[in-house]
Amino acid sequence: MNAALIIDASYFLAAFLFIYGLKRMSSPVTARSGIVVAGWGMVIAVAASFLYTLDVEPMAKPHLIVNVILAVVALVLGLGWAWWSGKRVAMTAMPQMVALYNGMGGGAAAAISAIELFGHKAHGGIGMSLAVLGGLIGSISLAGSLIAWGKLDGRINGTLRFTGLQAFNVTLLVITAALGAYIVYSHGAVPTLLVAAFFGLALFYGVMMTMPIGGADMPVVISLYNAFTGLAVGFEGYVLNNPALMIAGMVVGSAGTLLTLLMAKAMNRSVSNVLFSNFGAVSSEAQGEIKGSQKPVDAGDAGINMRYASKVIIAPGYGLAVAQAQHKLYEFVKLLQDAGVEVKFAIHPVAGRMPGHMNVLLAEAGVPYDLIYDMEDINGEFKEADVAIVIGANDTVNPAARTNKSSPIYGMPILNVDQAKQVYVVKRGQGKGYSGVENELFFADNTNLVYGDAQKVLVSMIQAVKSLDGGH
Repeated sequence: MNAALIIDASYFLAAFLFIYGLKRMSSPVTARSGIVVAGWGMVIAVAASFLYTLDVEPMAKPHLIVNVILAVVALVLGLGWAWWSGKRVAMTAMPQMVALYNGMGGGAAAAISAIELFGHKAHGGIGMSLAVLGGLIGSISLAGSLIAWGKLDGRINGTLRFTGLQAFNVTLLVITAALGAYIVYSHGAVPTLLVAAFFGLALFYGVMMTMPIGGADMPVVISLYNAFTGLAVGFEGYVLNNPALMIAGMVVGSAGTLLTLLMAKAMNRSVSNVLFSNFGAVSSEAQGEIKGSQKPVDAGDAGINMRYASKVIIAPGYGLAVAQAQHKLYEFVKLLQDAGVEVKFAIHPVAGRMPGHMNVLLAEAGVPYDLIYDMEDINGEFKEADVAIVIGANDTVNPAARTNKSSPIYGMPILNVDQAKQVYVVKRGQGKGYSGVENELFFADNTNLVYGDAQKVLVSMIQAVKSLDGGH
């Protein structure tokens, strides 16, 4: 059979598996199988690419063996590192791993562009334009994702801000785009130094674009760079005339763009506001005096109160992941259910440090999917809840988003935790959330604070409930 026909058929099958896998990822019940399906699509696409060795240009034949060996070595190193790091990564470090892997995708697209431009490959106007665009977007995604990884991993602290920062970044982007346009206009026949300057400026812009953005916006930033990576890969797929890359890039780019817009909407903000505002930075401005006081309570007393409630809603946050307390939480939930208590989980769209972080965390502990509800599906039920318990969440449950027009988070949809009859907040100390805003919920009349590590607090709650039932 003709090698080209096998390659095209393989790419068609891979594209189908990518799309079908993404479809299955839309539901928590089928998400795992969707990842496996898409993974097999990638295996088929990679395997098919080696069939190009059966029909190469005469000039390339002397380098064929070396290139195949390099490709195999790259695959072994990449697979080995990904398998090792994926197996040992903690759930709390999952967001930075996603950011890092996403950056690698952008870097791969930029590398393809670099090979085409440094090698002065002949392309038509559209091909050259897409090679330059892919290089620009891929470089920005690579540098920006690495900065996001550094911020999430605690290797980069604080944000970069100075007078005229936005004007500087706009100027930098304009210069980089102008240089890219000149490369296109010259059909790539430009000095190597100019091509290197183009990639250097694109990488620098990715750094400068991400450094001013604070931790509160990192979930949106990761999603945005994911869309960038997909777009860059799609462009380079066109340059290489590779259908698998084009389709995979378009799927990732469109899905990432949609997710970014949905997350920005969940925060009642535009993407431009995320990129060019100070929301993510800790605010030093006075937030106004909050009436009331924080009222601590013993973990055991809180657990017993929930044991005698009719309905309990749990709002998890990043603190739950930090404490690795999801298994103890579900153990506590099963005790409540055995006592006849109705228990549900309420998930805010930007809870945690990446999209779906809390869903993955709860799934790891074996929490049934039918207990987990998105914000818009459960917000109306808080008024009916006897108890709402917040574990490691902050900004996503702050009533200031509804009531305080001077607050940086005003207008952001939140979980209506404050509407429950009784609220317990489990937190390690009196710190603020990513936005730097004091949480009015913590001072409310119907709220008590349970201070301590979430896992230790839940152990105390479990013991208190078991003591009521004779230790069973």
